[in-house]
Amino acid sequence: MVDTPIAWAAVVINYESGRVLIDAVRALRADVSAGPVELVVVDNGSTDGSIDALRAAVPDVTVLQPGANLGYARAANLGIAATSASIVGVFNPDAFLTPGSARAVIDAFAADSDLEVIGPRIDNPDGSVYPSARIAPGLVVATGHALLGSLFPRNRFTTAYRQLDAEAGVARDVDWVSGAALWFRREALDRVGGWDERYFMFLEDIDVCREIREHQGRIRFEPDARVTHVVGTSRAGAPVRSVVRHHRSAYRYLDKWWAGPRRLGLPVAAVFLTGRAAVVALSTRRTERAGTERPKSSDASG
Repeated sequence: MVDTPIAWAAVVINYESGRVLIDAVRALRADVSAGPVELVVVDNGSTDGSIDALRAAVPDVTVLQPGANLGYARAANLGIAATSASIVGVFNPDAFLTPGSARAVIDAFAADSDLEVIGPRIDNPDGSVYPSARIAPGLVVATGHALLGSLFPRNRFTTAYRQLDAEAGVARDVDWVSGAALWFRREALDRVGGWDERYFMFLEDIDVCREIREHQGRIRFEPDARVTHVVGTSRAGAPVRSVVRHHRSAYRYLDKWWAGPRRLGLPVAAVFLTGRAAVVALSTRRTERAGTERPKSSDASG
């Protein structure tokens, strides 16, 4: 009897995610719609006991522990290299796959040979839809979103960038999809050399999708595949550091992709991103302090 090749692999990148990691791994294994998954967890130096808890709950899970925090892109490459299936998904440790999603992804790839990346519909825990499929913004849209997005979430720049007017239930080609959960053809990743490891955290998903598009690959938002994502579990303990890393990655992205005369704008971009990072970090710190200083409500039940 000939063994049927495994159709897909999943790589989960873990960092200080607590017990939600167990639920994420179990959800991936529970979706057998495309057959069993080849699953690898890469741990980025967690000290919160999440890996010990996972091994106790799922003893046969494959875990790679490089012994340090490699960053998301490098950990993704490490996990992908440890798998062999022709379709490989990369997932946050707090992204919970809905049964049937694997079959929707495998069928979509089979139906279109030019399709090289698929992102699922991502739902927030409250059932609302997270805008995970987006355009690659030009300078005007990117600047407008950066300045107005947090104050006026439905401004025209943010609406365009996040495709807020698009139907959540309709598949479509897009420029990039969220790295919280996405699938690749392995050959597409091999063609571009995998994820760019110069990104420690943030924008590595935009970058790898752009690399693949530059090589004529297409990116698809596929709502028949669904994931529920508890946003920010791994970075909740260091929100200010996350703000700084996000803006550093934004500059790295511009430095990589701006060519010719546009490079003359890099110093201006650096000043803008530094200022914005300072403002967002200060706002984040104030929010943290307000939360810790707020008096606890009394317990009237005695």
